[in-house]
Amino acid sequence: MDVPKNGLRKLESGLYGMNKIFSQRYIEMLLDHIDEGVQIIDQKGSIIYCNPAAAKLDNVNRSVAIGRTILEVYPSLTEETSTLIQVIKTGKPILDIQQTFVNYKGFKITTINSSLPIADGSKILGAIEISRDITAVRELSERVVDLQKQLYKEEDSKQKELKGTAKYNFMDILGQSQEVQKLKSKALKAADSLSSIMVYGNTGTGKELVVQSIHNASSRRNKPFITQNCAAIPATLLESILFGTVKGTFTGADNRPGLFELSDGGTLFLDEINSMPIDLQAKLLRVLEEGYIRRVGDIRTREVDVRIIAAMNMNPIEALDGNLLRSDLFYRLNVVSLRVPDLKERKADIPLLVEFFIRLFNNKLRKNVKGVSPLVMDIFYSYYWPGNIRELKHVIEGAMNVLEGHIIEEGDLPYHLQRNQEIVNSGRNQLSLRKSLEIAEEDSIKNALKEVRGNVTSAAKILQIPRQTLQYKIKKYNISKFD
Repeated sequence: MDVPKNGLRKLESGLYGMNKIFSQRYIEMLLDHIDEGVQIIDQKGSIIYCNPAAAKLDNVNRSVAIGRTILEVYPSLTEETSTLIQVIKTGKPILDIQQTFVNYKGFKITTINSSLPIADGSKILGAIEISRDITAVRELSERVVDLQKQLYKEEDSKQKELKGTAKYNFMDILGQSQEVQKLKSKALKAADSLSSIMVYGNTGTGKELVVQSIHNASSRRNKPFITQNCAAIPATLLESILFGTVKGTFTGADNRPGLFELSDGGTLFLDEINSMPIDLQAKLLRVLEEGYIRRVGDIRTREVDVRIIAAMNMNPIEALDGNLLRSDLFYRLNVVSLRVPDLKERKADIPLLVEFFIRLFNNKLRKNVKGVSPLVMDIFYSYYWPGNIRELKHVIEGAMNVLEGHIIEEGDLPYHLQRNQEIVNSGRNQLSLRKSLEIAEEDSIKNALKEVRGNVTSAAKILQIPRQTLQYKIKKYNISKFD
């Protein structure tokens, strides 16, 4: 939507004033029925409104997007490249800017945007963006139709059940820590490639979530996604499962396609590939190099187009040194290497993860838990989390099954976490360093908030910590934002 220059000032100053004349319901009714996409964010960067035209244009789910930050919904953007965030920072409108971005589903979109601040006097309350689509919609639609035809070319119902089983995308990877943002950025770029990918990280870090997100953000998203854990079945059966069989190969054998054929055109995720027998790794390498498979017992070859994503719960170098992985297969798979960090390396994300798991189990267990006590959060920060995010999830679930109130307390936690806190407290009694650091931290937070007049987002940037972490610490130290 083109905004007349002489009407810009009225629109800019009047957006906030509209609330004084019209109710929110009438404003949303108006915006819901215009053809241009409209998104509104608050001063923290969270989406508070997205009209149907914007949801359709950006291919996002309104219920999922609202309440999330703009950078979560559009992970390819940064604070520097997002026009909405720049408008909040500067308080100045940005008009008729072409912007190409990738949303959390992996779709690339090109729009012409006009972004305007929403202000009450000199105070910036948020920003509104009006967008119009300039993407070749017809070409994209035809491509999607072609992909769907290929996806359903097999009429066998069992094969259909195996296709399209990837349900996660990049927005499901929770975290605003630097480690997670780097991982998501690199993985999003890798999704555009056709090359093989090696994902590694310790148990419970969320490797499969990353792999599914890559598939769903790739050009193969509408084609099969099939997972096989190489350690989950006997090694003697793995070859026939991967490559298929022909009738008479062994007793009971029939003409049956393997996972490579079922994955044709899509992605095959081989988890714990270091558990695959070395001789079978050689056959896998040959498939990757030649693009052909041969069913067990067959004499003819079959062409397949499959992208391999492999994963392991150990460092690939250790697997090579232990002769668990062929070096030639490693170099063929490790075109793109993604390491999923341990939870102890991204503790700044703990408040966000705790909040998510509490919401999850409130729904499942029909509870009304509000959060965790400051002491419990201290325990979470000091614990080393050998089981990573999966362990944190189970700790929250277990605590919510036994607590009586609405706040998770120390006594609701498993014994080993309570014991860990006793050890930490013992260290505190012997050394006053922890208390000194807390005093210094509290003073730093107060000074940062004072400098930005209580703006939590701006203070978090000054302190170089996620906004959720700062909010937790403000509550922990009982700090008034306007001291």
